[in-house]
Formats: sequence, structure tokens, C-alpha cells
Amino acid sequence: MSTIDSPCIACCKLDTHKVCIGCYRHITEIANWNRKTAAELNDIMQRVAERKQQYASLNHNDIATTAITQAEWQAAKVKARLS
Repeated sequence: MSTIDSPCIACCKLDTHKVCIGCYRHITEIANWNRKTAAELNDIMQRVAERKQQYASLNHNDIATTAITQAEWQAAKVKARLS
């Protein structure tokens, strides 16, 4: 069970790279968050911090985004289980 709180801010909008511009996690990092080990969560949070810095200079209103579709969510959950 996860001991690290999710960085989710309930703003699920994916950019063209499938990164949420609310929490800066890739869809595959969001899927099955509560089933990941502490080491996996720490790795994700490190990538989140790096992405947050990369996105800081961008105007989020200029980033093309889409909502997460059911098909994307299911595919990400399958991929997360396999990796």
C-alpha cells in the first residue's frame, strides 16, 4: 500500500505526451497509484518534480489537452500491471 500521497489536484487534463498538466504524472504513472511500491512512488515523484520545472515556463492555457478517456485509462492500467 502506498505511503506517499498522490499529487492529484483533480484537474485531469492530458497533453499530447499523455502527461496530466495538473499533477505532472504520465497516465501510466497515475494508473494503479495505490498498488505501487514506495520505491516506485519515489521515482514517480522525482519525475513529477522534473516535469513541473519543465512546464513552469509554459502557459497552460496554450497547451492542447484532452480528458482521459475510458480506453486510455484501461490501457494504462494494463500497462502499469505489466511493467
